[in-house]
Amino acid sequence: MQRTLLCRTLPPVKNRRGLRMATIDLEAEYNNRARVPEHPAILAQMDIDAAAYRAACPQAEIGMKYGPSARQVIDLFPGNAGSGKAPLALFIHGGYWRTNHWSSYSLMAKHLNARGIDVAVAGYDLCPQVTITAIIDQMRAACLFLWRRRRQRLMVYGHSAGGHLAACMVATDWTKIENDAPADLVPCGYAISGLYDLTPMLKVSMNLDLRLSAEEAKSVSPLFWTLPPGRILDAVVGGAESSEFIRQSRIIADGWKGKAQTRFGEIAGANHFTVVAPLSDPNSPMVARLVELAKSVPQNQ
Repeated sequence: MQRTLLCRTLPPVKNRRGLRMATIDLEAEYNNRARVPEHPAILAQMDIDAAAYRAACPQAEIGMKYGPSARQVIDLFPGNAGSGKAPLALFIHGGYWRTNHWSSYSLMAKHLNARGIDVAVAGYDLCPQVTITAIIDQMRAACLFLWRRRRQRLMVYGHSAGGHLAACMVATDWTKIENDAPADLVPCGYAISGLYDLTPMLKVSMNLDLRLSAEEAKSVSPLFWTLPPGRILDAVVGGAESSEFIRQSRIIADGWKGKAQTRFGEIAGANHFTVVAPLSDPNSPMVARLVELAKSVPQNQ
């Protein structure tokens, strides 16, 4: 019996100090739906709450096209700013770049709207129909669409794949994308349970959809980008998430330290799906921080 157990044990690996450590099961670490079996009920309730908020916002601009495909769409929810131009934020949904619909996340705007922040919620095409490189380009197009329409810099926040895309927007030098845009079009971001080093995706089955090569996995990882000066990024993660997701948020906060203002935070007890629940609480520290970041964005052209 002992011999059988030894045969089934994953071979140990050594860290840089030569100490033995268990091999990480990346498939299990990155399979959030398997880790949270109650996720269908959580996502179903999000759909209900999102639809209710859209119905309660007749002033929202639903279905604005920023690109040619059916999913290149922005829904814009205005805040209660009173007179003057409101600060602007963009929310990007997750789903491992291959699932979910932007309309399921309308509620992410509600309590920022109540604090006077205009919030755009963007869609994008999905893998495997497009690459992650193409999705990054689409999110840049969404930001530029909002710039041309509003002539405002913006704060970007997102969850999961949307956290990755938010970090990509913060790390972009916009003058290299559009001559008319300010270099710091997105000076700050808030990334919730994102991925910033995509090289582990090469070793999991979902790469059949993502179709990442070793070269592209590194090129779409904002951890390895040259960061323009003066940027701000908060990286938060659920305390009950996998060790890999917690590590991903730590490495971007640590890796960008000294080049940007970074913060790392854990939401106690939250899993990959409940980590956005504080956005439904008007008094949560997450909502307060997002409002603070959005209002800190310079409004001059």
